Amino acid sequence: MAVLTGARTAVLAAISHGTNYPAGQAAVQGLVELTVRKAAGADSVTDIQLGHVDVQQPDPAAVLSAYAPDEPAVLVPLLLSAGFHVNVDLREAADAAGRPVVVSGALGPDIRLIDALEQRLSESGADPATDSIILGAAGSSNAGAVKDVKTTACMLSERLDCPVQDSYLSFAHPTVHDAVSAAREANPGKRIVIASYLLAPGYFQNMMARQGADVATGPLLDVIEGNADVPPGLPDIVLDRFHQGLAAL
Repeated sequence: MAVLTGARTAVLAAISHGTNYPAGQAAVQGLVELTVRKAAGADSVTDIQLGHVDVQQPDPAAVLSAYAPDEPAVLVPLLLSAGFHVNVDLREAADAAGRPVVVSGALGPDIRLIDALEQRLSESGADPATDSIILGAAGSSNAGAVKDVKTTACMLSERLDCPVQDSYLSFAHPTVHDAVSAAREANPGKRIVIASYLLAPGYFQNMMARQGADVATGPLLDVIEGNADVPPGLPDIVLDRFHQGLAAL
């Protein structure tokens, strides 16, 4: 990674995981479009482009290659936790860029994601006073990413003033299915609600809906009647991560 001391402007390369699901693509595109609007007039952001680490194109290298070789860039992961894609894929892309590039932190944990989770729970009709709440994440083999999810579960528990169990669709434990089963055994008669800690519609969100809970909320970004539904705090998180990265260039 080339380092530029005291960079004051840079490209914001928003890098999502990527998905084949049109609704997921539209939801992420909606987040980027709102981020562009929020950044309008900001002297520090020279441009904002969307890229992907998997499934879709352009990949980070293609995004960066569209700019002049000396144009600084901040890769902002549109990912909720800092797992393999952040720590390996994006850092390798930054190292290979041959220009001043830095990888910012992931979107979470962040109190504005708790706002979004609370919003989705409210929309689903969940009642923390009477329902058993489980935070359902995609999962990761990276201990730091799992720690991020546990932190988010604690933050949501404090917000809702009720216990919130972290759970995972893959790699980590407890699995979402096991957490649902344990909640039913511990709280007979209670409704079990999964707060989906996924960014957008797609394969994992469809899995989340099949884990045996009474209710599974929508993902943080959603599509309603063909329009992207983006909680208001998420574009601000993206811009905050950009400015944190800019300070590190």
